[in-house]
Amino acid sequence: MPRIGIVLPAYNEELSIEATLRAFHSVLPDAEVYVIDNASTDNTARVASQAFRSIGLVGSIISEPRPGKGNALRRAFMDVDVDIYVIADADATYPAERASELIAPILEKRADMVVGDRLSGGNYERQNRRRFHGIGNRFVGFLVNRLFGAKLADVMSGYRALSRKFVKNYPVIVEGFEIETDMTLHALHNRFAIAEVPIEYMRRPPGSTSKLRTFSDGAKVLFAIFQILRYYRPLIFFGASAMLLAVAGLVAAIPVFQDWVTERYIYHVPLAILASALEIVAVMAGSAGLILDSIAHQHRADFQRRLLAQS
Repeated sequence: MPRIGIVLPAYNEELSIEATLRAFHSVLPDAEVYVIDNASTDNTARVASQAFRSIGLVGSIISEPRPGKGNALRRAFMDVDVDIYVIADADATYPAERASELIAPILEKRADMVVGDRLSGGNYERQNRRRFHGIGNRFVGFLVNRLFGAKLADVMSGYRALSRKFVKNYPVIVEGFEIETDMTLHALHNRFAIAEVPIEYMRRPPGSTSKLRTFSDGAKVLFAIFQILRYYRPLIFFGASAMLLAVAGLVAAIPVFQDWVTERYIYHVPLAILASALEIVAVMAGSAGLILDSIAHQHRADFQRRLLAQS
């Protein structure tokens, strides 16, 4: 029987952590449970410790002093060694009763990552009171699907099941809530199988407040996509830059061409220099894109060979 680990990053969740632990234990009583106390300043660790004793949970409370969900999951992936990882927030907003459905595709070898889809049924929009969160989720999903040729409904869901193969081959290099987007992009780039399971999304318990900051966290997610595009799709990134520079150089050269056609003499010398410089940089950007794309392709091939060696 595969070992299942439930990983719950927790930052100031003393009001909801016990209910979350009880809910997951009732669904997966044999699973190991790991609460990642992510620099909490309230009684999250104490409440979780009491819940572990009263419920009889197997697992531990792991302390991660560096704030940020990415840091919490990095610690969990280093310290926890199981066959299947179930990741959820500790705020009782994700339905624990759906955990078995998330695990099933991994047990059946159909997926390495299974995402709890909050958006398809419209439940997230009804329960989430911050309108810009829903808009941001769909916008990021649209970008990811277009850039990586995917058809995912919920790119940013925090409720996931992951295979051991995925976890042990995923370098966590982000620190905050952009971790879900980064995981998705890593899976898409390296051709891990992804499945989605529609789930309900519930409001936080009274008195509990969300740690998400709509605009700053959204900006971090977009920056993460920008970085992934630069690293994993360099031909698109540098090719688009080269095209913009080339067009800018042609626009700057229009007066120069007019001088030469009408006067056979160039009066706009600064513009001629600028246009030449822009076109040179455009060629350099395009060349960099081609070279880096070849390197990225080789890295992808090396990664696949390492995965085959682990099989």
